Amino acid sequence: MSTTFTSDNNVKDHSTTTTNRKGNVATLSQTEKLTAIDTFGNTFEVPDYTIKDILKAIPAHCYERRVWESFYYVFRDIFWLGTFYYLANTFIPTIPNKLVRASLWAGYTIVQGLFGTGLWVLAHECGHQAFTDYGWVNDLTGWVLHSFLLVPYFSWKYSHGKHHKATGHLTRDTVFVPPTKDEFKAKHFVEKLEDLGEDSPIVTLIQLITQQLGGWLTYLTTNVTGQKYPDRSKWAVNHFNPTSPLFEKKDYWFIVLSDLGIMIQSLVLYKWYQTFGGFHITMNYVIPYLFVNHWLVFITYLQHTDAEMPHYDNDKWNFARGAAATIDRDFGFVGPFCFHDIIETHVLHHYVSRIPFYNAREASEAIKKVMGKHYRSNKENMFVALWKSARTCQFVDGDNGVRMFRNRNNIGVKARD
Repeated sequence: MSTTFTSDNNVKDHSTTTTNRKGNVATLSQTEKLTAIDTFGNTFEVPDYTIKDILKAIPAHCYERRVWESFYYVFRDIFWLGTFYYLANTFIPTIPNKLVRASLWAGYTIVQGLFGTGLWVLAHECGHQAFTDYGWVNDLTGWVLHSFLLVPYFSWKYSHGKHHKATGHLTRDTVFVPPTKDEFKAKHFVEKLEDLGEDSPIVTLIQLITQQLGGWLTYLTTNVTGQKYPDRSKWAVNHFNPTSPLFEKKDYWFIVLSDLGIMIQSLVLYKWYQTFGGFHITMNYVIPYLFVNHWLVFITYLQHTDAEMPHYDNDKWNFARGAAATIDRDFGFVGPFCFHDIIETHVLHHYVSRIPFYNAREASEAIKKVMGKHYRSNKENMFVALWKSARTCQFVDGDNGVRMFRNRNNIGVKARD
């Protein structure tokens, strides 16, 4: 018996087999007890429940997608974006003190980036068909919102769907796939890890700044942190190319439609620049857009990278295990209000992505009873968590099909050479 998954994680059955990209079937024992040692020497136990156990625990009403409520949040975010736009452009230019004026512009761009990220998350809901019961409404709304943010809606929808189907799978997941120990050594041209010195904190800081500012655009254009396609140029493996190996042949014209959305928004921005000038568009779109990109990478990286987080070889992966290879975090007021709980309920989202975010809290509480000790959450400051993850989670290692993070910074358990 083999598993069937749909694009929105509608799991029809739990199976005892998994199939790799070549079609080879590997058997998974339902009673197999696997353990591994995480970065800090703690014993990690592989989950032993099934996806059926998870689905049975979720109340039926959590699946309800209410059109009026979903659109309320879209218009609410647009309202706040418009309100702050009006206030900033009306009053900040009248302030005589340059330092105060600059500080207010800086604060304004941050706020616009937060609500812009909220719109991004709602478009993400559309891509998962969690927005309404109507596919055309979801796709039209998602296409408009994501195009406004220069995101190729259908292209990302398809590649992101593959991520959900193979989360934590070392050879099928599509984003933030960590290198293995051997890949890490090959990247640094060494035969032994001991030949590598520690990364200095300044190196880690530079890497983080580069990741946060350019990670999203680099992912879209070169598939960085995704699977490798050695037979194709990295520039051919991008989200704007209809013939990219990221997509199926049937997706071709949807990728073209995604590109059309980007072209239309680019024309809008050009007219905006011509009409209002460079400073106006920089403050009101360019810098907030960069903040949106930052928050997107920030959130996604921390949802899938942690010292306790496993990754699986093909023969040890199944859907229930992969979905559990995520972590919920806490971002105070910003998380639930601006980012629509995408941070706080991400584990649930990987089990059933068609549940709308406004029902996700209740559904999360329900699946915790099934997951027990396998449910992960971290309440520490997310910027602290970002630094810790960057220092400790550099590659994965393991000899039983369950691979845990290791690093070259002498933090925690050392990898075997």
